[in-house]
Amino acid sequence: MDTLSIEILNPKAKKLLQDLADLKLISIKDDSKNGFVKTLAKLRSKSNHTLSLEEITAEVESVRSKRYAK
Repeated sequence: MDTLSIEILNPKAKKLLQDLADLKLISIKDDSKNGFVKTLAKLRSKSNHTLSLEEITAEVESVRSKRYAK
């Protein structure tokens, strides 16, 4: 089995690919979610400091209190 990454330039091509998937000739996997995970991992790898759960919670609570204070 071969795996290819395809950039769709014309929306009609997506319909053709979906038709092939319906015929069980190909399988379509959505990698857009993986793009976010890869970007997040890349950003985290550049950080020298790993946040603890307590630091993350404190930051979230701070942002929430500022947002809902208005």
